Amino acid sequence: MENINTEDTATLQNFEGMGATCHPEGVHYRVWAPNAQSVSVVGTFNDWNDQASPMQSEANGNWSLLVENSKEGDEYKFAIKTANGILMRNDPYALKVTNSAGNGVVYDHASFDWQDSNYQMPSWNEVVIYELHIGTFNVKEKNQVGNFYTAIEKLDYLQGLGINAIELMPSSEFPGDRSWGYNPSNPFAIESDYGGPEGLKAFVKAAHEHGIAVILDVVYNHFGPSDLDLWQFDGWSENGTGGIYFYNDWKSETPWGGTRPDFGRGEVRQYIHDNALMWLRDYRIDGLRMDMVVYIRNVKADGNPGNDIQEGISLMQWINKDINEQFPNKITIAEDMHSLDFVTNTVENGGMGYGSQWDAEFVHSVREAIITANDQDRDIPSVVSSITSKYNTDSFQRIIYTESHDEVSNGQARVAEEIANGDVNNWYSKKRAALGVALVMTSPGIPMIFQGQPLLEDKWFSDSDPIDWSRLEKFQGFANLHRDLIHLRRNWFGVTEGLQGQDVQIIRADNEKKVIVMHRYKNGGPKDSVVVVLNLSTETFDDYKVGFPREGSWKLRFNSDKGDYDPDFSHLGVFDIETMQGEFDGLHQFASLQIPPYTALIYSQED
Repeated sequence: MENINTEDTATLQNFEGMGATCHPEGVHYRVWAPNAQSVSVVGTFNDWNDQASPMQSEANGNWSLLVENSKEGDEYKFAIKTANGILMRNDPYALKVTNSAGNGVVYDHASFDWQDSNYQMPSWNEVVIYELHIGTFNVKEKNQVGNFYTAIEKLDYLQGLGINAIELMPSSEFPGDRSWGYNPSNPFAIESDYGGPEGLKAFVKAAHEHGIAVILDVVYNHFGPSDLDLWQFDGWSENGTGGIYFYNDWKSETPWGGTRPDFGRGEVRQYIHDNALMWLRDYRIDGLRMDMVVYIRNVKADGNPGNDIQEGISLMQWINKDINEQFPNKITIAEDMHSLDFVTNTVENGGMGYGSQWDAEFVHSVREAIITANDQDRDIPSVVSSITSKYNTDSFQRIIYTESHDEVSNGQARVAEEIANGDVNNWYSKKRAALGVALVMTSPGIPMIFQGQPLLEDKWFSDSDPIDWSRLEKFQGFANLHRDLIHLRRNWFGVTEGLQGQDVQIIRADNEKKVIVMHRYKNGGPKDSVVVVLNLSTETFDDYKVGFPREGSWKLRFNSDKGDYDPDFSHLGVFDIETMQGEFDGLHQFASLQIPPYTALIYSQED
């Protein structure tokens, strides 16, 4: 056994970073344990002997040691001596673990070959997100979980669908092999059943090769709560709480247990900051979606200023500011769900500095409108408000959707199932679910769909219920409807650039007939101005006169009633139109439209 072990710590301090870091000289280990009497590193390199490799105190609560005969792949733990005995702890910075209750594994980020792939995330106004859960996305064997490698097999499908950004539900190590991922036990390690760090890197590399960005969901409002070596890490705690990594007072309590990190403690702030930037730097992740930010900024998520956590706010500001400066093309997304400009306002202007946020107003009002059984009860003004809403005058500071992991679980089902209450393969479910997707793809904002949505999945989301890919053949037309909408949203054919613009003009909001007509534009003019017509009723309109923003010929780019999308759809004879002179809706020309029931129509001009 050869360790560098000298009273002069200057040599060790030349080795930067926390955790296990690979160097030509060996593996350097560093851990924060300010209340420890002593610490040693044990592992496969010293037969787990807690006397063999004593670490040196660096006088700031850190302990460190270079182990010359340690290498990548070694398993290890820290043996922390306390007044109550020795605690065997996994490295809080462990990049890889055998499992959540097992050992840390030395991992070297430099060992992965990226092959110099230079990928740039699309501009945010071009992004279409697909949220997926690795464990259930593509399961190849019964009673097994999906992993990064099985997910790679479906990238061709996502690319063909038009998806150019994937949002992965949390993939840090969690207890067991099935979870949504919102109970991280080892925040720096990748879930071993998903394929560990090599698996995530392989997935990101393959996604980039398909022109698809990868956004990772991360959880900083709480850790665990189980299989959590961070808990009372070096033996110290107060009030029976979590010790050095956690609040030890009333601020510790969250809906998921008393494991809120101590956002005010410098070492914990650095720990979370290091975690956030690691994903972007070492895994080439293109953005972070942060879970329930409201519980980072407020203990109770109740808006009471007395419950605000100012240090949580300042930590997120620090992280977002550094990401914005060091990785300017990458996005941070908040799940806050309180519709506050403050969340996505810039740090310089006193905001939290997120690039975008999940928009609660959109999903709740649009879902309500399309799930409501009786046409007369549909609230058109509420839908219009959802279409036109924005944060800080920027439409792309919001993520809009009708389905996410939250919206299709915990007592809520898929949109089609909420309508059907049984067999989703019926006219009402398919027609109104299609309307929801059309609203997502044509309203200002960053659109997102959830795994299985194009397949007309009918079950609520569960970490034990994989996507049924046989539905792709059964509902190929419905999947093609999603594809065609996404292609138009991305201006695939060069004639719908307006769908990527900031602006929307509501031409008609007809609460009596349940029709919305809107003009979407970026700069305006041919191949830019887009008119979207939405009929949220069972009525067919044969001569519906409405104002149009420009005169001339308008080509029908999309008709959600098309028979190709589903044999139950009527495929009424809806065609290109010519405008006529006349005052309608404050505009100087109008068109007479035929609008099938529960249908979205999209028009734009060639010249």
